[in-house]
Amino acid sequence: MADSNDRLPPLNALRAFEAAARRLSFSKAAEELNVTPGAISQHIRQLEEYAGTPLFKRTGRSVLLTDAAQASLPLVREAFSRITEAGRIMQQPARKGRVMVSCAPSFAAKWLAPRLDRFHISNPGIEAWISADMSITDFTTADADFSVRYGQGSYDGLKSEKLMDETVLPVCSPRLLEGSDAIRKPEDLAKHTLIHDESTEQDPSCPDWTSWLAARGIADKVNGQRGPRFNQSSMAIEAAASGRGVVLAKRAIASSDMAAGRLVAPFADGSTSIDFGYWIVWPKGRHQSDDVRAFIKWIKAEAAAGEIHGV
Repeated sequence: MADSNDRLPPLNALRAFEAAARRLSFSKAAEELNVTPGAISQHIRQLEEYAGTPLFKRTGRSVLLTDAAQASLPLVREAFSRITEAGRIMQQPARKGRVMVSCAPSFAAKWLAPRLDRFHISNPGIEAWISADMSITDFTTADADFSVRYGQGSYDGLKSEKLMDETVLPVCSPRLLEGSDAIRKPEDLAKHTLIHDESTEQDPSCPDWTSWLAARGIADKVNGQRGPRFNQSSMAIEAAASGRGVVLAKRAIASSDMAAGRLVAPFADGSTSIDFGYWIVWPKGRHQSDDVRAFIKWIKAEAAAGEIHGV
């Protein structure tokens, strides 16, 4: 007969504890789990009765973790990760022929989607399901096999593999290279609208127009502050492709439009390398099916081909 001290803690209470500890907020945990804050509080009380010690310190509208909570939280997260992985292994027969990929909307629309036909032609038995989301993938709740993240590649509890580097360069419609105000040199930007990409995933090393112009010694000739601003890279790219102006674009996001002739790079030496890149990310210990490995092999080949050809 099992010792009563070895009984398992209540699973729902553990889920509430993990969410509240991660968010340091009962109300945010309730929103995430689609329950009321009162239900979260009840689950925490139940778990504290089980533990025989407080797990949270209430400080007004916020909460802090006690020593017991801080010590147990990593184990709870690992346990949920293992339970999730066990469920995925159980579901593998039903998931066969399907790969779930999470990535940012601009990367999905401008880099991944234009290439997907090539994957489906070479892998007719596998369907790629793309989830485009600005928020960072939470693998404990998201139904994603892996994600593509823009960053420096270091993520707690996750494995990451470099997909490709990124550079930033001015691009515009080919129409802006024609006529009396044709762009020939950086100083000519004074005659054209500057489009600003202010997406939330910006890298601190990524230049804006002001710093790009200053690096070329023409900040006194071209006002880098003027022009429209967009909070998603894909919208900034579309504005430039329509002839609205010139955008400092991420090469990967602009590559399909450059290959199609909708965008051109007016300056041969306009590129700037940045610290962030694109990474394939998945939970440590996750088993990757043959279908997922086939997709990762394909996406890495596509990225390598793009870097070789420069678009």
